[in-house]
Amino acid sequence: MLDKSLPTSAVSVPNDLAAFWMPFTANRAFKRAPKMLAGAKGMHYFTADGRKVIDAASGMWCTNAGHGREQIAAAIAKQAATLDYAPPFQFSHPQAFELASRIVELAPDGLDHVFFCNSGSEAADTALKMAMAWQMIRGQGSRTRFIGRERGYHGVGFGGTAVGGIGNNRKMFGTLLNGVDHLPSTYDRDKQAFTKGEPEYGAHFADALEGLVNLHGANTIAAVIVEPMAGSTGVLPAPQGYLKKLREITKKHGILLIFDEVITGYGRLGHAFAAERYGVVPDMLTFAKGITNGAVPMGGVLVSDTIHDAFMTGPDYAVELCHGYTYSAHPLACAAGLATLDIYRDEKLFERAKKLEPVLADAVMALKGEPNVVDIRTVGLTAGIDLAPRPDAPGQRGFEAMNSAFHDNEMMLRIAGDTLVLTPPLIISEDQIGEIVDKVAKVIRAVA
Repeated sequence: MLDKSLPTSAVSVPNDLAAFWMPFTANRAFKRAPKMLAGAKGMHYFTADGRKVIDAASGMWCTNAGHGREQIAAAIAKQAATLDYAPPFQFSHPQAFELASRIVELAPDGLDHVFFCNSGSEAADTALKMAMAWQMIRGQGSRTRFIGRERGYHGVGFGGTAVGGIGNNRKMFGTLLNGVDHLPSTYDRDKQAFTKGEPEYGAHFADALEGLVNLHGANTIAAVIVEPMAGSTGVLPAPQGYLKKLREITKKHGILLIFDEVITGYGRLGHAFAAERYGVVPDMLTFAKGITNGAVPMGGVLVSDTIHDAFMTGPDYAVELCHGYTYSAHPLACAAGLATLDIYRDEKLFERAKKLEPVLADAVMALKGEPNVVDIRTVGLTAGIDLAPRPDAPGQRGFEAMNSAFHDNEMMLRIAGDTLVLTPPLIISEDQIGEIVDKVAKVIRAVA
């Protein structure tokens, strides 16, 4: 049954889809059979042809509080009518400082300053620039190397792409940044398959950082950047003890540690930030997506006093960091962010995610016997389901599964190659978890 409180009739769709070159999309296939969205409320999207589709992906890891939140929409509208834009260079507005303070309150102790940008990609590149600049101003100008991780994702800027470790995201773009190396992925299917939460095996993967230090010299390395859970590659939770080992090794060698929490921030793993879950405080932490519930683009970098204060030298009229964006701390984004944080607090959505974590894990693990399922991983309100690839056609089964979910089973899910990724809004009910898993089973069988 369609929700009669919402418009569900078909809407007009342009006849010509050629002008829009879509990002991270198989454009030709999409335009043959478009997946058009026309509305959203709660746990559901409404398609251009009037169907109700359950959102098992939080849009794109964004809408943690569900869709169509009137509180956020009203805050944006009020702000647009009051102050539509304020330049962030040499000027600002009150909501920017209020939101920064609210974010710092949620962050682990020691991360006390926020630098705003507009996306996770910008946040990653901002953090890398800050790391290099900090090393330079403290007299360590030889530290220009960055260490990422295989299968990592840090957005699409030149810096984020360089430290990222997903091959298809890198191979068209040449050498990117010089002086980048990568830790090994933390995933070993033979020893970690069908794990709920953080796998027991794998903390030793952090020891590879000592090898890179020996290879390049600690005095050449500015920072290490990792996701606490590698999400875009198909949900790879950090092994138990891995992040603490990274923290110990980076501190030992004077290397900054950056957590990319664009996906894991704002409740996805049952805490405001995954750093809290793992008891590890990085030197910098990037965020985006969930900060505004996806309603307005926003990202940012949380930094320690040690980093921030090192820049606060010289004449007080001089710019301390020559970096920023025209839309940093945009008034509409700040209004959306403040309203979103209110919802997270008032509805206790981070706590809800923690409570529902075992429910989702148990439900998804029941898919273990379905055709071609070779691994399932869960952590927080997130799951990755690996399907065996078709011979000589890697990614095709996953692509067909995404289309089957949308066109035939009224469900949106994400894919990473042949991995099905479930990241539902934190407002999901236990019944809806069951509904999603039932639909996923149908999809898996349909592409067998």
